[in-house]
Amino acid sequence: MNPTISKPASRRTGHATYRWIRQAHLWVGAWGALAAVLYGFTGLVMNHRMGDGKWPQGSSDEAGMRTLSIPNDARTSPEALSLWLRETQHLDAQVIRKPRPEEKNEGPTRWTLSGGTATKSWALQYAAGSDRAELKMTRHSMLAAFNRLHKTVGGGGGWIILADSFAICMLLLGLSGLWMWARGRGMRQVVLSVLAASVAAMLVVLVPALF
Repeated sequence: MNPTISKPASRRTGHATYRWIRQAHLWVGAWGALAAVLYGFTGLVMNHRMGDGKWPQGSSDEAGMRTLSIPNDARTSPEALSLWLRETQHLDAQVIRKPRPEEKNEGPTRWTLSGGTATKSWALQYAAGSDRAELKMTRHSMLAAFNRLHKTVGGGGGWIILADSFAICMLLLGLSGLWMWARGRGMRQVVLSVLAASVAAMLVVLVPALF
């Protein structure tokens, strides 16, 4: 094969690949840009939620509490109780917490069901076998609601799917960005670069934290 012919063809293929990845990087970045702002802001806020100089986290205020009478057929399991809440109280439980096996001998069995939106939430505390349960309603400020969405709480199935798409975008954005940055650079430039410093800083912080 003539090297004078194959080399330009290889170069054209490399340029085409670069253009394709660059366009994908731009479109993925556009889709995930608002998510980056939201998650970056709320992540920064929650990262400073403790200590003397903690940042405001928003407010969560009790909006009401009432006692519900639980019928016999709803006492058999958390799932039956959840179904009864949906059909009679129009409350869709997004989270059902049951005691772990090792906790079953530590007092009466308790179930906790909760749901709602990012700004309005509810929680039901129920002692298994009881004919009554306490339902607590809570209202969250906008900042607290954004923090809840950051933790995938209160957004429902639609928000989970959207947040997953944002997470995939972040992965693609990072991988495509690294590929474009490393293209045409030698190993020496990669080692002596901001990327290498970033990896080193992450290792210095993560290794003690994980081990």
